[in-house]
Amino acid sequence: MATEEAWDGVIAGMPQGHFLQGYRWGEFKRRFGWQVRRVVAEGGGKRGAVQLLIHPTPLGAIGYVPRGPAVDPAHKELISGLVEWLHSRAREAGCFYLKLEPNALDATAFLEMGFRPSPQSLQPKATIVVDLTADLETIAARQKPKTRYNIRLAARKGVAVEKATMSDLPTFYQLLQETSRRDGFFIRSEDYYRQALEVMGDKMKLLLATNQEELLAGIVVARFGEEAIYLYGASSNSHRHLMPNYLLQWQAIMWAKETGCRRYDLWGIPETAGPEKDEAQELPDQPGMWGVYRFKKGFGGEIVRYAGALDYVYSPWRYWLWTTLIPRWQRLWGRMAMTD
Repeated sequence: MATEEAWDGVIAGMPQGHFLQGYRWGEFKRRFGWQVRRVVAEGGGKRGAVQLLIHPTPLGAIGYVPRGPAVDPAHKELISGLVEWLHSRAREAGCFYLKLEPNALDATAFLEMGFRPSPQSLQPKATIVVDLTADLETIAARQKPKTRYNIRLAARKGVAVEKATMSDLPTFYQLLQETSRRDGFFIRSEDYYRQALEVMGDKMKLLLATNQEELLAGIVVARFGEEAIYLYGASSNSHRHLMPNYLLQWQAIMWAKETGCRRYDLWGIPETAGPEKDEAQELPDQPGMWGVYRFKKGFGGEIVRYAGALDYVYSPWRYWLWTTLIPRWQRLWGRMAMTD
C-alpha cells in the first residue's frame, strides 16, 4: 500500500475516510518532522486503514491519528486489529501517548479498548456540512435569505473571485496575519501554507476575493474523494460591507460540486451550537466562534458533532507533564509576557 493511488483508493472509498488520512497529508506532515506509518487491515469481508503520524518532543515521541482510523465503528474485530498495530508502532517509536480523533460520531469501541477522552482536541469537534448532491439552484434555495442576498450583493458591487497562484501567497499571508491580530487566532508560518499548497497540488485551492484590484479576503479549500473542506480563511479590515466572504464560499461550493464532491465541510463551529442556541446567538455583534457559526449556518448545511479526541497513555507522568504542567506554565508565561 505504498503508492498514493492505492492508499487514497482505500481511504476515499470508505464512509469514515478523510482528507487528513490521505496520502498527501501524510507526505506534507513529513516535511515538518513527522514520521508516517500506514496500514490496511481486512477481516470479515471488510477493510479498515489508518495513517499514524509520529513526532518527537522533549519528553519523547507522540503518536497522532487525525480523523482516523478509517473503519466502521461497528466492526470491532477490525478496530481491535488496527489498534494493536497502532500500539505496536507507537511503542516502537517511544511514544508516551497516542491520540486519535476518529471521523465518527461515536467512540465507544475505542473507549472499551482503554482510550480516554482527551483534554485537547486538535480538530473541530463540531462542524456544518453542506449536501452537494442536489443541483445548484436547490443548494442555493437551502441557504438563509440573507446569505443569498449577501452573495448577490458582493457580485453586484464588483467583488471578483479567482484562483490564486503561488505568487499570491505572500499577499494572502499578510491578510492572514491581519485576521489573526484582529480575531486572536493562531496561524502558522508562511512556509507552512506554501508547503501545503505545493504538496496537495490539485487537491487544494487558494481562492482570493478582490475589488478594484484590492485584496479583500481569501480561503483555502481542500478536496478528497467526495468531500471538500474549508480549512483556512482570512479577510481584510477594509470594505467588509462588500461581503466578500459570502461570495468566496459560494464559489468554493460550486468548485467542489464541479469536481464531483458530494459534501462541503465548513470546518468548525462551537461545540454547543444547534437550533436551541440559535435565537440567543443572532445578535449582530456576537463575538468569536458564535459569529463564525452564524455565518456558516447561513449556507444551509447540517450540524455534525464528532466523538472528539481520545488518548491512550503509555507513560502517565510524562503525559501529565505534557497535558497539565506544561500548559499551565505556558499560560503563566503568556500572562507575564503581556505585562512586560
